[in-house]
Amino acid sequence: MGVRIGKGLLFGAVAGVMVIAAVDRLAIPAFNRIALQPEGGAPCRVVRVIDGDTMTMYCEGRGHTRARLIGFDTPEIFSPRCPSELRRGLQAKLRLQMILWQADEVSLVRSGTDRYGRGLVSLFVDGRNVAQQMIGEGLARPYDGGQRRGWCA
Repeated sequence: MGVRIGKGLLFGAVAGVMVIAAVDRLAIPAFNRIALQPEGGAPCRVVRVIDGDTMTMYCEGRGHTRARLIGFDTPEIFSPRCPSELRRGLQAKLRLQMILWQADEVSLVRSGTDRYGRGLVSLFVDGRNVAQQMIGEGLARPYDGGQRRGWCA
């Protein structure tokens, strides 16, 4: 069963993706200046925010690697099940970009890898856990692995 999307919603989603893409290009230089210091590891820099809970980093000695931020789950952008999930997913991505862009200090704690090979990372910005911030702002839900709940009402 497919999801029916009206022309207005489709236009809004396309416009949102275009805005996010433009912000991605503007944000990357700012992210590259932020040195992330994983405990016991080489420094890393955020290269790209993929969605509200996933980012790409460049780590010395490792190269480019994807990281799944732990402690929270955000709506999907790449495989949304309804238009509202896409909209909310884009909002979460933009907010994570803004949190990183405005940060003075960014640190992370790596906790292994997930089944997709992404690093599992707790992210802290200016001493604050990003998971708690995203949840507190209503852009994410607590998540500790296992079955995820849907975002469509």
